Amino acid sequence: MRWLLTLLCISLAGLSQATPAPIPSGKSVDKVLVVKSERKLHLMGRGEVLKSYRISLGKIPTGAKVREGDLRTPEGFYWIDWRKTSEKYNLSMHISYPNARDAANARKKGMPAGGMIMIHGTPLDDEYPEWFFNTLDWTEGCIAMRNTDMREVWNLVKDGTLIEIRP
Repeated sequence: MRWLLTLLCISLAGLSQATPAPIPSGKSVDKVLVVKSERKLHLMGRGEVLKSYRISLGKIPTGAKVREGDLRTPEGFYWIDWRKTSEKYNLSMHISYPNARDAANARKKGMPAGGMIMIHGTPLDDEYPEWFFNTLDWTEGCIAMRNTDMREVWNLVKDGTLIEIRP
């Protein structure tokens, strides 16, 4: 009887990790929209949401990034301007923070604006499973997502794509 219960649990786990539905045929991503309050990243095409993903934010998720080290995720308009593989976070795509407004605001306060804000996956860590990271805000200001979701976004979003990050 235990083997039957084990088989059922394994089957359900497999279904929860099933490949997500692709974006509709003939559609392409022309904008990434992040809504921090919803913890969602939306892939947009011609004003229509094509696909949505659960995300994690900086450790202080409320409010826009003001300076380097404040643990906040920026808010505003940016570009996905380059990408790289990362030993620590698998795949990562760079967000063009700071924009001119962010840099000017930080200068007025006499502080560095910071940089290296990325959309990235979650660490592969024996001590903490991936689901652990997906349930809390843990980054230093980046936008993090499950590795399977990150692979999909990596393939669907091209460098030069606009990203809007809303509160």
